[in-house]
Amino acid sequence: MRIFYCGDIVARPGRDVVTANLARIRQEYKVDVMLLNVENAAHGFGVTPAICRGFLEQGADVLLTGNHFLNQAEITSFLNDNKYIIRPANIPEANAGRGWTVFELADGRNILVIQVLGRLFMEAVDCPVQAIDAILQKFTLSKNISAVFVDIHAEATSEKLALGYYLDGRVSCVAGTHTHVPTADARVLPSGTAYITDVGMCGDYNSVLGFDIEAPINRLRRHYVADRLTPAKGVGTLYGILVETDDKTGLAQNITQIKIEGRDN
Repeated sequence: MRIFYCGDIVARPGRDVVTANLARIRQEYKVDVMLLNVENAAHGFGVTPAICRGFLEQGADVLLTGNHFLNQAEITSFLNDNKYIIRPANIPEANAGRGWTVFELADGRNILVIQVLGRLFMEAVDCPVQAIDAILQKFTLSKNISAVFVDIHAEATSEKLALGYYLDGRVSCVAGTHTHVPTADARVLPSGTAYITDVGMCGDYNSVLGFDIEAPINRLRRHYVADRLTPAKGVGTLYGILVETDDKTGLAQNITQIKIEGRDN
């Protein structure tokens, strides 16, 4: 199975570069499953139903979110009604949406997609390990599921690495998101799980994590002028990963980092 995952899509530059390249990515890389992180797609914070529907209509199969999943109030009913968008699994079940989903391919193969939040330097959440273990009690690679993809949306690289090794051999891929900076450590771990600490963002890299630089600089200087973070408006660059799994074992054969630069129109 060939799985493509786009990192955090940030505001319009991120949406534009992803939209412009989805069809080409699927064809060029012979993608079976297209996953997108839409955590920051709506003006940098959260996502709207309209944006989600647009991505799904353009060829995305499953949408993932993160700690901003409820920043846009109108998304609540969409999270409940559409099984192909997930929010973190390690938050209280009373929240809208679901923390995992299974996507069925036309040829009978299937993929379990799970997302969890990290705990270090993040808002208080339940244990990500216990949340994943509870889900994996229902699924076993190469038996009742063809592939398992886990996104850990977290600040700390140590937490992402620890989860990668903890799940090594039990899932197809562990991919980190949230920090918006692509890391250079994409590899297959010893027992066959593809891993990367952070996929990176899809957005304007002439920025601070996808936002205009003035407000972050003021915060760095402790020069508080009540300015809010404003998404950058330059040309977006897409960062993603392509993971190829063995259909007999469900484990990863390779992981490749993909970068596609946008163009001025």
